Amino acid sequence: MKRSTIWILTILMVITFIGLLYMQLVYLGDIIKMRDDQFAESVKRSLYAVSQHLEQDEARHYLEEDVANIETSTIYAEYADGNVPHIGGIKYSITTPSGVEADLTIKGDAEEINRIQGTPGGVLNHYRSMQEALKGQYLYQKGLIDDVILNIISQSSDRPIQERADTTVVRQYLRQQLENNGLTLPFEFSIVNRNGYTLMSTPGFTNIEEGNNNMFVQTLFPNDPIPKKNYLKVYFPTKKDYILSSIRFMIPSFAFSFILLIIFICTITLALRQKKLTEMKNDFINNMTHEFKTPISSISLAAQMLNDDSVRKSPTMLQHISTVIMDETKRLRFQVEKVLQMSMFDRNRASMRLQDVDAQKAIENIVRTFKLKVERYGGHLTANLDAPDTMVNVDEMHFTNVIFNLLDNAVKYRSESRPLELNVSTRNIAGNRLQITVSDNGIGIRKEDLKRIFERFYRVSTGNLHDVKGFGLGLAYVKKIVTALNGDIKVESEFNQGTKFIITLPLTKN
Repeated sequence: MKRSTIWILTILMVITFIGLLYMQLVYLGDIIKMRDDQFAESVKRSLYAVSQHLEQDEARHYLEEDVANIETSTIYAEYADGNVPHIGGIKYSITTPSGVEADLTIKGDAEEINRIQGTPGGVLNHYRSMQEALKGQYLYQKGLIDDVILNIISQSSDRPIQERADTTVVRQYLRQQLENNGLTLPFEFSIVNRNGYTLMSTPGFTNIEEGNNNMFVQTLFPNDPIPKKNYLKVYFPTKKDYILSSIRFMIPSFAFSFILLIIFICTITLALRQKKLTEMKNDFINNMTHEFKTPISSISLAAQMLNDDSVRKSPTMLQHISTVIMDETKRLRFQVEKVLQMSMFDRNRASMRLQDVDAQKAIENIVRTFKLKVERYGGHLTANLDAPDTMVNVDEMHFTNVIFNLLDNAVKYRSESRPLELNVSTRNIAGNRLQITVSDNGIGIRKEDLKRIFERFYRVSTGNLHDVKGFGLGLAYVKKIVTALNGDIKVESEFNQGTKFIITLPLTKN
């Protein structure tokens, strides 16, 4: 798959996920707003009902108070002694001009009733007189009610609010009305006057919620004069939890979306890594082909020269051809061995033949052999081997390959604008360790490449040119070996200034 295709799919997936997330957030916001509006509407209905109940209680209070002070005027007032005679009589139904219906029962002594019934026209006259009496009583009661209403209008606002709206009664009404509207949340309330002064409140009431869309206000006794108006304030401490509880079903949706995002990121990352690995392997194959082609060509040319009779007759030429074949064979074997070692390290099967080795002597031998190659390119190799303790427990072959790889890289990545200066040094550091430093004044390494130079097949941009040969395995091999020897390696470099590799190995304990 092309890199451009991967990026197109990535962009499409990102746009799709952003759109999906946006739709979920919009839907979530609409649900919260709708739930909040429903909550506010239910609370307002409940508070209005509480206000109505308090007004009705006040009207009932005045009715009971006034009626209690008035003796009920009934037909029994005809009896001076106040004793009700034997119950019996006649029942009539009466409808007043205003449409009020009533039942009239004539009660009294049975003999008196019989006497009245026996008198011609007596019953009718008595009925009419009773009807007139009932009508007068109705008009009186109507006037009494009008007086009560006037008293409520003129005197009710003068009563203390603590008497008109008792805290216990208000709490009871609030709880009842909120439950009727489907709200069972805990609440706190207070009653304040027109100036905002708190007249009474529950212990948990606070004004902090005033600006948080969680304070609901209802006017108590709306007919009171404006200067004497009082207000009921209610807020719900757990309103936020109540609103959010209605969107819990959205949590799995967001969870699945984020899982999908993680899977998508992992898939794209793996695809890019696979693409990169494929490119690195292709580059490795190309470089390996080029590396193997040179020694094979040299060996092939030497074999062709051996077929020439004149060459076979010259001992000097035979010696030269023999040396070429041997050197190129060693070079080919070294490259193959490097690839095989990396493969075994990946499978954790590389065998290490550890022994005590004088690192300083081993480095001296490598420098002595490598010095000619450096001087061939017009460079200079110096060795400052000043460490007094240099015994380390290593595999001598792998240790030699590590130093050789670092020196070989310095030659490969030398600067064309100045002669190569290559230095190898040793010194003892704290912690009973030996530090080996290989530094050069070559082309250096950019900062973005420093973190990856120890990866397999990775080569810096100049390394992909075929005039600088290699598989991209050298530094990966070095890192593997040093780590396997319980050591550490780090690199310091500035582009176009040079590079320094620092290896630290534990000294052999005596």
